[in-house]
Amino acid sequence: MSKRALLEVIALDVEDAVAAQAGGADRLELVTEMAADGLTPSAATVSGIRAAVDIPLRVMLRLADGFAAGDVGRLVGVAEEMRAAGASEFVLGFLDADGLVDLDAVERVVAALGGCRWTFHRAIDHATDRDAVRKALDGLPGLDTYLTAGSSAGVGTGLPALLAEAARGGEPGYEQRILVGGGLQLAHVPYLVSAGLDAFHIGGAARGAEGWTGPVSADAVREWRRTLDAA
Repeated sequence: MSKRALLEVIALDVEDAVAAQAGGADRLELVTEMAADGLTPSAATVSGIRAAVDIPLRVMLRLADGFAAGDVGRLVGVAEEMRAAGASEFVLGFLDADGLVDLDAVERVVAALGGCRWTFHRAIDHATDRDAVRKALDGLPGLDTYLTAGSSAGVGTGLPALLAEAARGGEPGYEQRILVGGGLQLAHVPYLVSAGLDAFHIGGAARGAEGWTGPVSADAVREWRRTLDAA
């Protein structure tokens, strides 16, 4: 029996979340402020979405545009607030001024998660050394996923890196699941699935012609679900 590929959809509000689930999403990433590439939503949004859908959701922990952690104490407080609002899975990733992983910031935030599962997001695509990021984070509790396009320029450019990293699965620093996202197109799916990748993340592609100014379209998500299942 084939394993169903995971489809994660970005949701900004309850309407998005309900439509994504109706279309066949397996998991949501909850954010706000897509003009800043996705920041932490409000606790009210998290609790409202948690009450509206029953699929897993991961909450972004990011307070400002860019990949610097900023006020880590505030991030820790926000993580605790999100957990109180019903979040049990998270998304985060911080780099220092040299483009290396800010391990101190990551470790402090992860400690506040109390073992919750989390994704290291596309900060890895902006790092100066992708392998060094993975090696630095190896063994941190709860880390089970890397959201990556393989390149800061998107999946079209990052395909070689994605395939190379998938081939290293099981090595130290490469045990985590690769969640492909960032300029992902339906045409990429058969190629990626044939290479063994089995998790996909969409944002604007889950919406209609209005893009980020419009809501998630259940029909658009359904098309992705069908494509993944067929592949």
